[in-house]
Amino acid sequence: MSQRTRPYRSVLYIPGSKERALEKAKTLPVDAIIFDLEDAVAPTEKENARDILANALETGDYGPRMRIVRINDLSTEWGPADAAAVKNMQADAVLLPKVDSAAQVQALADIVGDMPIWAMMETARGMLNALEIASHPSLQGFVMGTNDLAKELQSRFRADRLPLQTGLGLCLLAAKAEGVVIVDGVYNAFKDDDGLRFECEQGRDMGMDGKTLIHPAQVDIANTAFAPSEAEIDLSRRQIEAFEQAEKEGTGVAVVDGKIVENLHVVTAREILAKADAIAEISG
Repeated sequence: MSQRTRPYRSVLYIPGSKERALEKAKTLPVDAIIFDLEDAVAPTEKENARDILANALETGDYGPRMRIVRINDLSTEWGPADAAAVKNMQADAVLLPKVDSAAQVQALADIVGDMPIWAMMETARGMLNALEIASHPSLQGFVMGTNDLAKELQSRFRADRLPLQTGLGLCLLAAKAEGVVIVDGVYNAFKDDDGLRFECEQGRDMGMDGKTLIHPAQVDIANTAFAPSEAEIDLSRRQIEAFEQAEKEGTGVAVVDGKIVENLHVVTAREILAKADAIAEISG
């Protein structure tokens, strides 16, 4: 399963200090979990949270779910110890908050070695340096921190997220250029299904790989929005069939639903089918 076809439809934040939440996460149909040692953990609980999380990852069965641990920034009193602890945890990646430059990624890589690194993209400077950050050899994923970005921009809330589009777009371009995963920011109103659905569809239309979530009630909507639809799967199969048939017959032109099918469409079609297969595989 390649990085490009592996599902990241739903990426749920779980407090690293809450044993009950850590246990429940094993049963949720999410593609990835961000075990949070940063915002979700009170300063007095930081050290204890490391031990709780390390034990949960050591003894717990999280199946095919991607296990990502968000640490505190390395400039804080907890960050370096978090990084050193995560290096020895049964985690798939470490997530660094408020990344402004590739130098910060390198500072973390110096501690965690060859563990894959993901970056929280949530500052204006980070947006402007997105390509430099995405180009770091240890960097495998972007997580959009839209709440912090909106705060820094002093922007007003809009359902269409117009004030955030420049930052989202810069990170999206950088992620696609370097082949790293990019997941959209959270939707705060976890009881507003229609609003979440709209924002998921917007992110999917832009090219995001999935959505970060703050509540299990949001999982089904994100999973549906970021999965290939039955119509997309059907079209992909027909495009591949028509293209291969045209090549076989030597006509050089394939047409499906009145539209010419070129090799670039076939590449996309095969990726869609591969992602659908991957979703079916991890869903059991």
